[in-house]
Amino acid sequence: MGRLKKTVVLVGMMGAGKTAVGTQLARLLGVPFLDSDEEIVKAANRTIAEIFERDGEPFFRTKESQVLNRLLRGTPCVLSTGGGAFLAEANRSMVAEQGVSVWLRADLDVLWQRVRHKTSRPLLRTANPRETLRSLHVAREPVYALADLVVDSQADLPVEQMAQRVRDALFTRPDVLERK
Repeated sequence: MGRLKKTVVLVGMMGAGKTAVGTQLARLLGVPFLDSDEEIVKAANRTIAEIFERDGEPFFRTKESQVLNRLLRGTPCVLSTGGGAFLAEANRSMVAEQGVSVWLRADLDVLWQRVRHKTSRPLLRTANPRETLRSLHVAREPVYALADLVVDSQADLPVEQMAQRVRDALFTRPDVLERK
């Protein structure tokens, strides 16, 4: 086991496993799990899709940054972020100052298999959602690559093993996770 000194911020594309892996990682580390999208929904009392529809993406991104800032200032935890959260330089700076970023890297086919039947993804409400996902993937990968740590996702790897991979990567950072 280990003692978490900083919040672990999971970043990556929709479908990369941030929520599932994050929940399991938090159990492994004995710390709270938070999802920035869920926190935004609670604060706004509306779904992400409703926020996008009513107020637009720029409004959502502002709220996302405010929530991220608040959560990073709290007790160290595992924090799953929306796919676009890490794209903003201000958010990356906040994470670098107060936490550690972990990119759950997954290839396009894995991501598509995981998100293609979900209706809760506002950015994929397009005529060709797979092409939209591909474009987002290509555009976002260079930014996700700025994360402090990278853990590769595999389609056939159980969530528990992915969480162990992330924990092992965190152990390489004694400023983040200290062995007990």
